[in-house]
Amino acid sequence: MAVQQTQALPPQYVEDLQRDLGTQLTALTAAPLATDKFAPQVAGQDPAQQQAYQMATTQGQGIGAFQPYISQAGAYSGPQGYSSFMSPYQQDVIDATLKEYDTQAAAGLTGIGQQAAMSGNLGGGREGVMRSQYQNKSDMNRALLQSGLLQQGFTQANQLANQAFGQQQSLASQVPGLYGQDIGTLGSAGAGQQAQQQAQLDATREQNRLRAYEPYERLGFQQTGIASIASGAPGQYQSMVTPNPTPLQNALGIAGVAGGLMTGYGDYLRGSG
Repeated sequence: MAVQQTQALPPQYVEDLQRDLGTQLTALTAAPLATDKFAPQVAGQDPAQQQAYQMATTQGQGIGAFQPYISQAGAYSGPQGYSSFMSPYQQDVIDATLKEYDTQAAAGLTGIGQQAAMSGNLGGGREGVMRSQYQNKSDMNRALLQSGLLQQGFTQANQLANQAFGQQQSLASQVPGLYGQDIGTLGSAGAGQQAQQQAQLDATREQNRLRAYEPYERLGFQQTGIASIASGAPGQYQSMVTPNPTPLQNALGIAGVAGGLMTGYGDYLRGSG
Protein backbone atom coordinates (compact mmCIF):
# COMPACT_ATOMS: atom_id res chain seq x y z
CA MET A 1 0.00 0.00 0.00
CA ALA A 2 1.46 3.35 -1.01
CA VAL A 3 2.10 5.86 1.70
CA GLN A 4 0.82 9.32 1.05
CA GLN A 5 2.58 12.30 2.52
CA THR A 6 0.95 15.58 3.05
CA GLN A 7 3.19 18.64 2.87
CA ALA A 8 2.03 22.11 3.80
CA LEU A 9 3.59 24.47 1.37
CA PRO A 10 3.84 28.17 2.04
CA PRO A 11 1.78 30.50 -0.05
CA GLN A 12 3.18 31.37 -3.41
CA TYR A 13 3.92 34.97 -2.46
CA VAL A 14 6.05 33.71 0.44
CA GLU A 15 8.03 31.47 -1.91
CA ASP A 16 8.47 34.43 -4.23
CA LEU A 17 9.72 36.55 -1.37
CA GLN A 18 12.15 33.85 -0.25
CA ARG A 19 13.41 33.34 -3.79
CA ASP A 20 13.95 37.08 -4.21
CA LEU A 21 15.74 37.23 -0.85
CA GLY A 22 18.07 34.40 -1.87
CA THR A 23 18.87 36.13 -5.15
CA GLN A 24 19.70 39.40 -3.41
CA LEU A 25 21.72 37.66 -0.69
CA THR A 26 23.75 35.71 -3.25
CA ALA A 27 24.54 38.85 -5.22
CA LEU A 28 25.41 40.80 -2.09
CA THR A 29 27.79 38.22 -0.66
CA ALA A 30 29.44 37.45 -3.98
CA ALA A 31 31.97 40.23 -3.46
CA PRO A 32 33.94 40.65 -0.22
CA LEU A 33 33.03 43.50 2.06
CA ALA A 34 35.36 46.49 1.49
CA THR A 35 36.44 46.81 5.12
CA ASP A 36 39.28 49.16 4.18
CA LYS A 37 36.70 51.93 3.81
CA PHE A 38 36.04 51.90 7.55
CA ALA A 39 39.41 50.80 8.87
CA PRO A 40 40.57 52.79 11.92
CA GLN A 41 42.64 55.88 11.13
CA VAL A 42 44.83 57.96 13.42
CA ALA A 43 45.00 61.71 12.97
CA GLY A 44 48.48 63.03 12.30
CA GLN A 45 50.26 65.55 14.46
CA ASP A 46 49.07 69.12 14.14
CA PRO A 47 51.68 71.67 12.95
CA ALA A 48 51.54 73.27 16.41
CA GLN A 49 52.46 69.92 17.97
CA GLN A 50 55.31 69.53 15.51
CA GLN A 51 56.56 73.01 16.35
CA ALA A 52 56.35 72.21 20.07
CA TYR A 53 58.36 69.04 19.51
CA GLN A 54 60.94 70.88 17.44
CA MET A 55 61.35 73.54 20.13
CA ALA A 56 61.54 70.97 22.92
CA THR A 57 64.28 69.02 21.16
CA THR A 58 66.29 71.99 19.83
CA GLN A 59 69.46 72.80 21.72
CA GLY A 60 69.14 76.18 23.38
CA GLN A 61 65.34 76.29 23.25
CA GLY A 62 64.07 73.22 25.03
CA ILE A 63 67.11 71.09 25.83
CA GLY A 64 69.90 73.08 27.48
CA ALA A 65 68.15 76.46 27.22
CA PHE A 66 69.90 77.41 30.47
CA GLN A 67 73.41 76.57 29.28
CA PRO A 68 74.43 79.95 27.74
CA TYR A 69 73.47 81.78 30.90
CA ILE A 70 75.25 79.31 33.18
CA SER A 71 78.38 79.66 31.04
CA GLN A 72 78.19 83.45 31.13
CA ALA A 73 77.65 83.38 34.89
CA GLY A 74 80.83 81.31 35.18
CA ALA A 75 82.75 84.06 33.38
CA TYR A 76 81.69 86.51 36.11
CA SER A 77 82.99 84.33 38.92
CA GLY A 78 86.47 83.42 40.07
CA PRO A 79 89.55 85.60 40.68
CA GLN A 80 89.24 87.43 37.35
CA GLY A 81 85.47 87.74 37.29
CA TYR A 82 85.59 91.46 38.07
CA SER A 83 87.99 92.35 35.21
CA SER A 84 85.24 92.81 32.61
CA PHE A 85 83.69 95.54 34.76
CA MET A 86 86.78 97.64 35.44
CA SER A 87 86.26 101.15 34.10
CA PRO A 88 88.48 101.87 31.07
CA TYR A 89 88.92 105.42 32.43
CA GLN A 90 90.02 104.38 35.92
CA GLN A 91 93.75 104.76 35.21
CA ASP A 92 93.12 108.20 33.72
CA VAL A 93 91.31 109.20 36.91
CA ILE A 94 94.15 107.83 39.06
CA ASP A 95 96.83 109.59 36.99
CA ALA A 96 94.99 112.93 37.13
CA THR A 97 94.43 112.64 40.88
CA LEU A 98 98.08 111.74 41.59
CA LYS A 99 99.28 114.56 39.34
CA GLU A 100 97.26 117.03 41.33
CA TYR A 101 98.56 115.51 44.54
CA ASP A 102 102.15 115.83 43.34
CA THR A 103 101.54 119.49 42.50
CA GLN A 104 100.25 120.14 46.01
CA ALA A 105 103.13 118.18 47.54
CA ALA A 106 105.69 120.22 45.58
CA ALA A 107 104.07 123.38 46.87
CA GLY A 108 104.54 122.07 50.40
CA LEU A 109 108.28 121.58 49.84
CA THR A 110 108.56 125.15 48.60
CA GLY A 111 106.92 126.32 51.79
CA ILE A 112 109.54 124.44 53.87
CA GLY A 113 112.35 126.28 52.02
CA GLN A 114 110.69 129.60 52.64
CA GLN A 115 110.32 128.85 56.33
CA ALA A 116 113.99 127.83 56.54
CA ALA A 117 115.06 131.04 54.83
CA MET A 118 113.05 133.15 57.22
CA SER A 119 114.55 131.37 60.23
CA GLY A 120 118.08 131.54 58.87
CA ASN A 121 118.38 127.75 58.37
CA LEU A 122 118.16 127.68 54.59
CA GLY A 123 120.33 124.87 53.33
CA GLY A 124 121.08 123.70 56.87
CA GLY A 125 120.57 120.35 58.49
CA ARG A 126 117.29 121.31 60.03
CA GLU A 127 115.84 122.16 56.66
CA GLY A 128 117.03 118.80 55.36
CA VAL A 129 115.33 116.97 58.18
CA MET A 130 112.10 118.88 57.61
CA ARG A 131 112.22 118.13 53.89
CA SER A 132 112.88 114.43 54.54
CA GLN A 133 110.03 114.13 57.01
CA TYR A 134 107.67 115.95 54.70
CA GLN A 135 108.64 113.82 51.72
CA ASN A 136 108.23 110.55 53.63
CA LYS A 137 104.78 111.55 54.83
CA SER A 138 103.85 112.80 51.37
CA ASP A 139 104.96 109.58 49.74
CA MET A 140 102.94 107.53 52.25
CA ASN A 141 99.86 109.65 51.68
CA ARG A 142 100.34 109.35 47.92
CA ALA A 143 100.54 105.56 48.18
CA LEU A 144 97.43 105.46 50.37
CA LEU A 145 95.56 107.68 47.91
CA GLN A 146 96.56 105.48 44.97
CA SER A 147 95.65 102.23 46.74
CA GLY A 148 92.32 103.74 47.81
CA LEU A 149 91.50 104.64 44.23
CA LEU A 150 92.45 101.15 43.04
CA GLN A 151 90.43 99.54 45.84
CA GLN A 152 87.45 101.70 44.99
CA GLY A 153 87.60 100.60 41.34
CA PHE A 154 88.00 96.95 42.29
CA THR A 155 85.10 97.07 44.77
CA GLN A 156 82.80 98.67 42.21
CA ALA A 157 83.80 96.18 39.49
CA ASN A 158 83.36 93.23 41.89
CA GLN A 159 79.88 94.42 42.85
CA LEU A 160 78.91 94.72 39.19
CA ALA A 161 80.30 91.22 38.52
CA ASN A 162 78.24 89.78 41.41
CA GLN A 163 75.17 91.55 40.10
CA ALA A 164 75.71 90.20 36.59
CA PHE A 165 76.33 86.72 38.01
CA GLY A 166 72.95 86.81 39.76
CA GLN A 167 71.24 88.10 36.63
CA GLN A 168 72.63 85.24 34.55
CA GLN A 169 71.52 82.72 37.16
CA SER A 170 68.05 84.23 37.14
CA LEU A 171 67.91 84.06 33.34
CA ALA A 172 69.07 80.44 33.48
CA SER A 173 65.84 79.70 35.38
CA GLN A 174 63.47 82.10 33.63
CA VAL A 175 64.34 81.50 29.98
CA PRO A 176 63.75 77.70 30.04
CA GLY A 177 60.49 78.37 31.87
CA LEU A 178 59.34 80.77 29.15
CA TYR A 179 60.32 78.29 26.46
CA GLY A 180 58.43 75.63 28.42
CA GLN A 181 55.29 77.79 28.47
CA ASP A 182 55.45 78.27 24.70
CA ILE A 183 56.03 74.55 24.17
CA GLY A 184 53.11 73.70 26.44
CA THR A 185 50.80 76.20 24.73
CA LEU A 186 51.68 74.90 21.27
CA GLY A 187 51.29 71.31 22.43
CA SER A 188 47.86 71.96 23.96
CA ALA A 189 46.60 73.89 20.96
CA GLY A 190 47.88 71.21 18.62
CA ALA A 191 46.32 68.44 20.71
CA GLY A 192 42.94 70.16 20.43
CA GLN A 193 43.25 70.38 16.66
CA GLN A 194 44.40 66.77 16.47
CA ALA A 195 41.42 65.67 18.57
CA GLN A 196 39.09 67.55 16.23
CA GLN A 197 40.67 65.90 13.21
CA GLN A 198 40.45 62.50 14.91
CA ALA A 199 36.76 63.08 15.62
CA GLN A 200 36.18 63.87 11.95
CA LEU A 201 38.03 60.72 10.89
CA ASP A 202 36.01 58.65 13.35
CA ALA A 203 32.76 60.18 12.10
CA THR A 204 33.69 59.44 8.49
CA ARG A 205 34.72 55.90 9.41
CA GLU A 206 31.41 55.32 11.20
CA GLN A 207 29.48 56.72 8.25
CA ASN A 208 31.32 54.40 5.86
CA ARG A 209 30.76 51.44 8.17
CA LEU A 210 27.02 52.04 8.40
CA ARG A 211 26.82 52.56 4.64
CA ALA A 212 28.69 49.29 4.00
CA TYR A 213 26.44 47.29 6.34
CA GLU A 214 23.19 48.91 5.18
CA PRO A 215 22.41 46.23 2.52
CA TYR A 216 23.01 43.46 5.06
CA GLU A 217 20.77 45.22 7.55
CA ARG A 218 18.05 45.61 4.96
CA LEU A 219 18.19 41.95 3.90
CA GLY A 220 18.31 40.84 7.52
CA PHE A 221 15.19 42.83 8.30
CA GLN A 222 13.53 41.42 5.17
CA GLN A 223 14.47 37.86 6.16
CA THR A 224 12.96 38.32 9.62
CA GLY A 225 9.78 39.68 8.07
CA ILE A 226 9.47 36.75 5.64
CA ALA A 227 10.05 34.20 8.41
CA SER A 228 7.41 35.90 10.52
CA ILE A 229 4.89 35.75 7.68
CA ALA A 230 5.69 32.13 6.94
CA SER A 231 5.39 30.99 10.56
CA GLY A 232 2.58 33.26 11.54
CA ALA A 233 4.52 34.30 14.63
CA PRO A 234 5.74 37.85 15.12
CA GLY A 235 9.46 38.21 14.48
CA GLN A 236 12.01 40.48 16.11
CA TYR A 237 15.03 41.65 14.17
CA GLN A 238 18.39 42.14 15.96
CA SER A 239 20.62 44.62 14.19
CA MET A 240 24.10 43.42 13.28
CA VAL A 241 25.57 46.92 13.46
CA THR A 242 25.85 48.76 16.74
CA PRO A 243 26.94 52.37 16.31
CA ASN A 244 29.78 53.50 18.51
CA PRO A 245 28.47 55.40 21.56
CA THR A 246 28.74 59.16 21.44
CA PRO A 247 30.27 61.17 24.31
CA LEU A 248 26.74 62.17 25.32
CA GLN A 249 25.65 58.55 25.47
CA ASN A 250 28.71 57.70 27.54
CA ALA A 251 27.90 60.51 29.93
CA LEU A 252 24.26 59.44 30.20
CA GLY A 253 25.35 55.85 30.80
CA ILE A 254 27.70 56.88 33.58
CA ALA A 255 25.00 59.06 35.08
CA GLY A 256 22.53 56.17 34.93
CA VAL A 257 24.91 53.81 36.70
CA ALA A 258 25.69 56.44 39.30
CA GLY A 259 21.97 57.11 39.81
CA GLY A 260 21.31 53.41 40.30
CA LEU A 261 24.08 53.12 42.82
CA MET A 262 22.84 56.14 44.76
CA THR A 263 19.27 54.79 44.72
CA GLY A 264 20.46 51.45 46.07
CA TYR A 265 22.50 53.19 48.72
CA GLY A 266 19.48 55.28 49.72
CA ASP A 267 17.36 52.15 50.03
CA TYR A 268 20.07 50.58 52.18
CA LEU A 269 20.11 53.59 54.48
CA ARG A 270 16.35 53.61 54.80
CA GLY A 271 16.36 49.88 55.52
CA SER A 272 19.06 50.18 58.17
CA GLY A 273 17.20 53.10 59.78
